[in-house]
Amino acid sequence: MNKVHCNEKDMSTLLNFKGGVIDPSGMLSSWSTQHDCCEWFGVHCGNITGRVTELYLPCHTIPSPYIQRGDKSNCLTGELHLSLLLGLEFLNYLNLSDNDFKTIQYNTNSAAGNHGYLKYSSNLHYLDLSYNDDIVINNLHWISNLSSLEHLKLNGINLHKETDWLSSMVKLPSLVELHMKSCQLQTSNPFLQYANFTSLQVLNLAENGFGSKLPSWLFNLSCDISHINLKSNNIFGQLPQTLPISQSIKYLDLSSNNLDGPIPNWFGQLEHLQELYLSANSFTGPIPLSLGNVSSLITLDLGINHLNGSLPINLGKLVNLKYLGVDENSLTGLVSQRNFFSLSNLRKLYLSSPALIFDFDPEWIPPFQLDLILLGYVGPELPLWLFTQSNLRSLNIEYSKFSFKPHDKFWNFAPLEVLSLYNNTIEGDMSNVLLTSKIAWLSTNNLRGGLPRISANVIILHLSTNNLHGSISPLLCHKIKEKSNLEYLDVSQNQLSGGLTDCWMQWKSLLHVDLGYNNFTGRIPQSMGLLSNLISLSLDKNNLFGEVPLSLKNCQNLRILNLNGNKFSGGIPYWIGKSMIALQLRSNEFSGNIPPQICQLNSLKVLDFANNRLFGQIPNCLHNITSMVTEYASFDHFTIIVHITGGTIPFTMGLFLLIKGSEYYYPGNLVYLVDLSKNSLSGTIPLEIYELTRLQSLNLSHNQLMGMIPQEIGNLKQLESIDLSSNRLSGEIPQSMSGLSYLGDLNLSFNNFMGKIPSGTQLEGFTNLSYIGNPNLCGPPLTNNCPQVEKSNHSKPTGEDDEESEVHWWSWFYMGMGIGFATGFWAVLGAIFFNRTCRHAYFGFLNKLYVILIIKVNRAKN
Repeated sequence: MNKVHCNEKDMSTLLNFKGGVIDPSGMLSSWSTQHDCCEWFGVHCGNITGRVTELYLPCHTIPSPYIQRGDKSNCLTGELHLSLLLGLEFLNYLNLSDNDFKTIQYNTNSAAGNHGYLKYSSNLHYLDLSYNDDIVINNLHWISNLSSLEHLKLNGINLHKETDWLSSMVKLPSLVELHMKSCQLQTSNPFLQYANFTSLQVLNLAENGFGSKLPSWLFNLSCDISHINLKSNNIFGQLPQTLPISQSIKYLDLSSNNLDGPIPNWFGQLEHLQELYLSANSFTGPIPLSLGNVSSLITLDLGINHLNGSLPINLGKLVNLKYLGVDENSLTGLVSQRNFFSLSNLRKLYLSSPALIFDFDPEWIPPFQLDLILLGYVGPELPLWLFTQSNLRSLNIEYSKFSFKPHDKFWNFAPLEVLSLYNNTIEGDMSNVLLTSKIAWLSTNNLRGGLPRISANVIILHLSTNNLHGSISPLLCHKIKEKSNLEYLDVSQNQLSGGLTDCWMQWKSLLHVDLGYNNFTGRIPQSMGLLSNLISLSLDKNNLFGEVPLSLKNCQNLRILNLNGNKFSGGIPYWIGKSMIALQLRSNEFSGNIPPQICQLNSLKVLDFANNRLFGQIPNCLHNITSMVTEYASFDHFTIIVHITGGTIPFTMGLFLLIKGSEYYYPGNLVYLVDLSKNSLSGTIPLEIYELTRLQSLNLSHNQLMGMIPQEIGNLKQLESIDLSSNRLSGEIPQSMSGLSYLGDLNLSFNNFMGKIPSGTQLEGFTNLSYIGNPNLCGPPLTNNCPQVEKSNHSKPTGEDDEESEVHWWSWFYMGMGIGFATGFWAVLGAIFFNRTCRHAYFGFLNKLYVILIIKVNRAKN
């Protein structure tokens, strides 16, 4: 049989498309006249016609084994000439998702008829442009020409300017699936009563933040819709008390909104309903008894509401139920085996309420075998039926109080992958315990004794905020027969002491080490330089000394180094690695000049050398730190990937800041910060520092800096805190500072500034403490009025040394604590983890964020 060749017209169209895009990875390298276009990468042709029918060109970003950067540097980018592709007559499938196109062009003469409408677009059945994050589409009128479209995916496309998107969608008569998640959609017309979707079965409008009541048209669809996802939209108000939706619905997700009032009884009439997510709202009243009649239910998630009353007995007859979430409510009364009598298929159970009383028969053997369980407010003993769960993979206990013995069966009754005992008052001596779970999260308890031993199976060991003492040697120096898999080690905020031991060579898989806030002494051991995969190292608040060993230069993946609050000495370790994003050396004894090689750390976001013995001038090359200059720098979201069976866990990095003397945690994006305060730096502030346009906090206080502040300081539009106090700066305060609209903390005290404080609420809104110690300054908020001639050109700086009369004025935005880890469990693949909605944004501190990872993780469903 003769081979069918590519149509020349289609080949020409595709080559024109290739010529208009940027292809940094060579994804389209096979697209050339030397090959038949039906053999090009991502192209599929009809077997008979040779016409192009499918284009499959998503960018599957492949992160490194340990770092997830959201990096799209290898993806197609530039302008997306969609009209060219829609000019392919036989094209019915087009997938360009997850690329990095910046703009979209969808109406040119190449694909348009006499009236400007897309010429061949009616043949397209499937279109996916999702997660081209920079694309902004102002209107969707053109899409109504895709009359055969059945599947439309625009997730992550910016549609905030499109106010009439719904009208365009209802003009697609064949549309079966509509996915517009995270599109910044505007609320549809509140007076619109009907939406004429004749074929729609799946509607996903999650994460748009509508901020409105449930739209009326949603309850008047002219189709038998089966799947509705409206989670995370700030929808408020009450649900209708009469049945508003099709009884064909199988999947309904209204989680993470602001819905209140009672859960209506009409849910009991949805006889095909399989998955119901109402978690993270403000529902009140009892759990409807009618839910016990929906025998088709597989998932029932009512967690994180204000529901009261008892747990209905008749939920125990839902024989198909696999997932039951009723945690974090105000339920009362007894919970016993009667609540679970027919739940033989139950696999995941979330049960936590302070007023619930566990009243299980000690000899009861459940009809189910759980994969995951979260129990809260347990004690003084664990329910004995828990030890019958031989298939358990994830055990999570919170807000509970009980104790155990070192050889208690608690430690080995099931082959747990995840053991999370975060935030309890569990007591016990860990000295002789052997931990075998892949994730052992035991932070914030009353555990005592020495550190436990771990098997080679452990990937994450988190023991922070306990009462553990003694040496770290029993943990690190005991011999393990197999290769260690440990990637994440946190024993911070204990009472551990002694040296850091030189046994790090057998832990080469480590990515994150946090030994901060202990009593360790001595030097950093040379063997730490063998941790070639290390990404984050925190040794802050100990009694360590000596120079930073050159062996750490081998840690080429190191992104975060926190040595704050020790007695390290010698020069700044400028050789530490060009991948660094946070270098914190605060409150040590480092000396010498700031080496210019620091300016080669292109990814740096946090530069903190405060309170050392540095002298000389500030390098005039700081503008070479491109991450502080570039508008869209990489590492906005820095994540470490930990691998477990069936998937991965991303740990998102955050930053600890000291605000008004208290620690606060800034999750997600790291703050752009330069802090060189409390040294002996001299000379003028280099002009290049005013090119760091992403800078949010600048602290150069308590040095010997001279000269004037130039008008260019107004370029730092993102600045939230600036402290230049206790220097020898002079001249007038530039008027451009009044344009720093984000500025919330200002300290210019104890310098030689002169003249009138610039007018404008931004600068006049600060108290006199921001300006005291400048005798030649005048005007509000200072009490001394300015002379009639406001510009004091004849005034001279006093030149007096104000240090002896200086008031110790501390900035409330004084930033200095080190980098911390926040763990956001955004996606976990595999059967051992749980489908939970991300509903813990109110956890602002690090330890509270930790609990998201293990316990409440991921109510989010894709």
